[in-house]
Order: sequence, then structure tokens, then C-alpha cells
Amino acid sequence: MNLREPYAPIEPFSTEMLPLADPHVMYVEQSGNRDGVPVVYLHGGPGSPTSARNRRLFDPDHYRIILFEQRGVGRSKPFADLTDNTTWHLVEDMERLREHLGIKQWHVCGGSWGSTLALAYAQTHPDRCLSLALRGIFLCTRAEIDWFLHGMSMFFPEAERVLLEPIPEEERGDLLEAYGKRLNDSDPAIHLPAARAWAQYEGMCVSLIPEPVATADFGTDDAALTLARLECHYFTNDSWLEPDQLLNGVDKVRDIPAVIVQGRYDVICPIRTADALARAWPEATYHVINDAGHAVSEPGITSVLVEAMDDFRKLG
Repeated sequence: MNLREPYAPIEPFSTEMLPLADPHVMYVEQSGNRDGVPVVYLHGGPGSPTSARNRRLFDPDHYRIILFEQRGVGRSKPFADLTDNTTWHLVEDMERLREHLGIKQWHVCGGSWGSTLALAYAQTHPDRCLSLALRGIFLCTRAEIDWFLHGMSMFFPEAERVLLEPIPEEERGDLLEAYGKRLNDSDPAIHLPAARAWAQYEGMCVSLIPEPVATADFGTDDAALTLARLECHYFTNDSWLEPDQLLNGVDKVRDIPAVIVQGRYDVICPIRTADALARAWPEATYHVINDAGHAVSEPGITSVLVEAMDDFRKLG
């Protein structure tokens, strides 16, 4: 099987800081074709910043490629802030961005938490979506959150030891509460060790075969803090979703052209969730990558996403 390589690296033709409701200001960049068909990429986490690698999934001659960093993440301000930071605020931010850029409709692509946000956005604004490209499906159900905290140790026991190390044994019965208490403490001596452990735990589980490119985004203290603080915040609140809300809302997006891409050995977002979504949504094209885990950088996942976005060029 010949795998498609991502497109060559490109630089943005525009970057800006877009004011949202106080206190938030959002980092936005555009690259590719200034007059091309808009595509917006939704990064994972919540709390994991976007990357220049994400631009390379899209044909720069055809697409106007839009990346942004969600509230509190990366270059968005204020840093690691939880004020009014919910799924539905992020959906509103996407609409604010779309209107600001003068876009009527756009393609929407997201992986992991980005697939959650893409579905929440599309089910709220289906008329704004030309297509959906979803990778590493996460629907933020309680079962998936419990798996993230406890189940991944079935495959990565050494990672679980990293996660548990900052938490006293008597507090390990509720890891979200224990981590939330530490991650939201204003003292770096308290929140940074917890953030590093959480991020290292996730980074150790992200790929089928460990690879530096897949784990690099977990490496700095800033990246660790936004990832850990926001994930803990969202997971504690079930991402402000009703049980099975996104699965039950498939009828709202059934007519949108869609592709679902899932690594067979994705330990962070196990295939069972993608399978349930695909069965509820047979109109979507479903690809299982049999030699991949979770990371978008894994060759089979990258290849299918690039091909899918190339195929979506026919839609406009």
C-alpha cells in the first residue's frame, strides 16, 4: 500500500489575535490559498495547542487553511484560563471566527477532542459545514473518561505509575478531584508537577510505536499545564454534554459528507467509540487503520486524512 505523504510545510499568510468575550483573545492563523475554499482544523486536548504539522493535511492550492487555538491554549490569552471555558463557548467562538473571516461555509476537520468539538459544532450549525473529517473519535462519555484515567494502564502500566506518582494513595479513589485541586492551585510548585505527570502519562500512550513527533507537543511546562488543566476541567464536567448527546445527535449531521478515521490500536480513544459512531452514521465513510494508534502523525492516519481532504475538493 502506497501511503500519501502530507503536503510540504507552509507558513501562514496571516496571523491575528481575535477578541472574544472578556477576558479571552484567540490566536488565529491562515495559510494556503487566500481565495481558496475554507477549511478549519480543530486541535485536540482540550488544551493541546495547534501545530504547523496540521496545515500539511490540506492542499494549499485549493484550501484556505484556518487554524486557531482554543480558549486558554497556546498563544490564546489569558493562558491556561478556565473562565467561561466550556464546549459551548468554543462552539460560539467558532461562529465568531467564521463570521469575522466572512465565511459562509467551511470544511471542518478535527481529531481526538477536536472530533468532539467538530460534532458539537456541526450538530449546532449543520448548515455551516461542507464536510466533516473526524479522527480518533472521542465523544466524552463517562465510560471514555474512566477509560482514560484507569483503563489505559492495561496496556501502559508504566504510564499509570507516572500518573499516580504525585497523588497520595488516600486520594487516588477520585483522580479528577485530586488532580483538579493541584492543577488549579496558583502555586507553580504545586500545579506544575501534577501537570507534568498528566501530560507525560498521555504522551506515553499516544502512539502505537513511540515516536518523538507524536510526543513533542507534551514536552514543555506550558503545554503540559494547558493540556492537564483543561482536560481535567472538561472531564470533571463531562464537557457540558448530556449522556450520549453527540451519538444521539447524528441525525442532525447525517447529510453532511463525512469521513471517520480510526487507529485500530488507539489506546487513548479506543475504537469501540468510533465503531459506535460509524454504525449510527452509515452514510459516513469509515476507515480503520490497522497499524496505528492515536496520533495524527502516524503514517496510515495521515495518509487517509490527506486523501479524504483531497476527495472533498470536489465539494467546493
